[in-house]
Amino acid sequence: MNNKRILITGGTGTFGKAFVKFSAKRKDIKKIFVYSRDEMKQWNMSKELECNPEKVQFVIGDVRDLSRLNAIIRDNQIDYIIHAAATKIVLSAEYNPEECIKTNILGAMNIVEASKNNNVKKVIALSTDKASNPINLYGATKLASDKLFISANLNNNNQSTVFAVVRYGNVMGSRGSVIPFFLSLNKKEKFPITNPEMTRFMVSVEESLKMVFVALEKSIGGEIFIKKSPSIKITDLAKYINPYVKFRIIGERAGEKIHEQMIGFDESKFVYDFKDYFIIFPSIIDLTKFSKITRTGKRVKKGFVYTSDNNNLWLSPNEFRKWLSKFQYKN
Repeated sequence: MNNKRILITGGTGTFGKAFVKFSAKRKDIKKIFVYSRDEMKQWNMSKELECNPEKVQFVIGDVRDLSRLNAIIRDNQIDYIIHAAATKIVLSAEYNPEECIKTNILGAMNIVEASKNNNVKKVIALSTDKASNPINLYGATKLASDKLFISANLNNNNQSTVFAVVRYGNVMGSRGSVIPFFLSLNKKEKFPITNPEMTRFMVSVEESLKMVFVALEKSIGGEIFIKKSPSIKITDLAKYINPYVKFRIIGERAGEKIHEQMIGFDESKFVYDFKDYFIIFPSIIDLTKFSKITRTGKRVKKGFVYTSDNNNLWLSPNEFRKWLSKFQYKN
């Protein structure tokens, strides 16, 4: 990372804030460019984090706009890109499919093209567990996005940009997620629950951040990095917040799964297990290219699946309360 310039798209979101806050302290990173389309969020973030303009620059732009991306990457000599911009709300995507496709698929195409045009060294795209065996449009667009970044490594024109993906589950405490929602209802007698059997992967923003830096360090092109994360049953999560709460079952919403999946049955033959994460290697690239990476991991068994209900890791009440005390302090 020595003397490098980093562009983060969608940089005013939960992950973006954490990334900027952490990276701005690093002396080896020369400058961070926060690229997003909401100037008010940029203004608020710059004040909240007390950003040094010599270290952090806010840039208004949209990933749908290829010419703007090209200009920003070229003029600022960007070395690395963290692609976090996305339309993420499942129900919103179901009712506004065109907008979701424009941002998540066309935006990914623009990132790939602009990165190649301007010799960016490496691009790490953030993905989601909903991209594995998707049943909603958001997940389908992120699967398409993942495929675009993987195939971008097929070196047809001797380009040198490396593209990789980081996939994870629910970021604890992120905007619009279930934890802030339950906290806002904490004095209510009943919490609305879509399905009492529902489980989810949970990851702290700090852990998702670490995974991105692992991908930046280790990727050589085409990998999907998956952080091993604990699961939690939604009813247990509610009880951790309020032990006396009762539930009002409202039924599953459009595009909602009971259990999430990060690695599917058909992907297992391309998956290696490392200490803290899995890597799905691309089926369209010769696996021998990754021999330096695979030798430090272990191939998973045939038919392996990684879902939020068959997980070996579960979030305990003490772990959650420890995280919650920090979250409430920050907020």
